[in-house]
Amino acid sequence: MSLKLWLARRAVTLERAIDRVFPGPTVGTYIEPYMGYATSEHLILRGRVLGSARPRKPDTSISRRANVRSMLRTFLTDEVADAEVVARGVTARTDEEGYFTLPLPRDTALSDGGVTVSSGHATARCRIAVPDPDARFMVVSDVDDTMMKTGAYSLIKNLWTSFTGHPTTRHVFPDAVEMMEVLHDGGRNPVYYVSSSPWNFYPFLRAVFQFHGLPDAPMFLRDYGISETQLIAGSHGNHKGSAIDTLAAAHPDLPMILIGDTGQHDAKVYADAAERMPGRVAHVILHEPRSGAARSDQEDVDRLVALGVPVYVSETYEKAIGAMRKIYF
Repeated sequence: MSLKLWLARRAVTLERAIDRVFPGPTVGTYIEPYMGYATSEHLILRGRVLGSARPRKPDTSISRRANVRSMLRTFLTDEVADAEVVARGVTARTDEEGYFTLPLPRDTALSDGGVTVSSGHATARCRIAVPDPDARFMVVSDVDDTMMKTGAYSLIKNLWTSFTGHPTTRHVFPDAVEMMEVLHDGGRNPVYYVSSSPWNFYPFLRAVFQFHGLPDAPMFLRDYGISETQLIAGSHGNHKGSAIDTLAAAHPDLPMILIGDTGQHDAKVYADAAERMPGRVAHVILHEPRSGAARSDQEDVDRLVALGVPVYVSETYEKAIGAMRKIYF
């Protein structure tokens, strides 16, 4: 037995023991909805069924210590496994961490951009992003050190900024907001965010984006749940590559503009995607959170260029914004 497998099994045993000794509050099951997305055949509803209330939203008036406590409570979730979720007569069941994915026929009528889902007595509104028929491309963007400063390339910096901040104090790059506004084009072109942050951060990230004016769009985050076979599902690169493949399949006629940074090897993920799907990656935009790209990142940038993909690498998005305006607008 490998060390990782041994650790995963010990961790899940500990998690179950803690759940027995310190059961979560019994305030009733509720559904945490995530914005869904559309494919050519389906509307994909997503969310999580939980058995305890979320902590209150961070506020500018509370202390850093209170923010830490609030953020920690987002991980003390009481997941409801194997729960039935229903929408418009279609059913799905939650996995062991409470997550569900429910596909509806594409011709399902939407009310105010969403569909009501239910699980037992709990109901929620799942909003769905449906691309405009006149969309020219789709945007798939990283979050950490791409849209906002987190120091994701440094574990200590990332943890500090994640657990001590709140939406109004997180540093979102102003030119990132401008770039996404240009590319989104008033909602014409679909936007998606892919991050290695856990789904527990979803409400917080949405609040950050809304406060700073970034497009409200579907997110693809990671399940940090513990299972008997692994501590965290998949790697950063596998997660991001899988999300790109999912979105490419969802919109087979739309080229992709991929946005990331040079701190977490996004250049490699995007070059691999360009090799898997010739002709689908129209542009790659990479933010440099630190001075200069690492040698391995530069090699992957060169690989993208050799594949015929224009790449914009800089500490700001000024050049990329200018190029996108000239090409598309």
